[in-house]
Amino acid sequence: MIYPIVCYGDAVLRKVAQEIPRNTELNISEIAQNLFETMYAASGVGLAAPQVGMSLRMFVIDGNEMEDDELRGFKKIFVNPTLIEEEGEEWGFEEGCLSIPNLRETVYRPEKVKIHYFDENWNEFTEEYTGMKARVIQHEYDHIEGVLFIDYLNPLKKRLLQSKLKNISKGNVEVNYRVRFAK
Repeated sequence: MIYPIVCYGDAVLRKVAQEIPRNTELNISEIAQNLFETMYAASGVGLAAPQVGMSLRMFVIDGNEMEDDELRGFKKIFVNPTLIEEEGEEWGFEEGCLSIPNLRETVYRPEKVKIHYFDENWNEFTEEYTGMKARVIQHEYDHIEGVLFIDYLNPLKKRLLQSKLKNISKGNVEVNYRVRFAK
């Protein structure tokens, strides 16, 4: 099922998402599949549950559509992730977000991450990633912490974007995928 993607201005994007209990009645595999489907329909690389209105600590990534060789074959489901470590030199890259359509800005992030998470079958992992994989993980992890990529911008840049962000929050934006605006 393709969910509408929640756009900037909706409170769910600013909440710290809830951990999913192991004995949950939620069908984690089905939610993950729906997140992938929604992400593909919007031509995304990653999608977190809060971006579809679910305050759950879960996100999916599939880098196969990116023109970055490093991301090809990188497809994962992250349930209840914890970012253990971020290290290395910060490097800039122009990021965008399906919840903030038509806006891209350079964000600086550390080059390495160590993350602990479960997959959809509750298999436990602790892994390290570098480069673009680390960046995509950091971006999606931010979503379950209530943080958006625009929060990394300097105050002047944020002020310059205020009218665009206000338009997005009011639904005054052209998007070619299903979206839901704040009420």
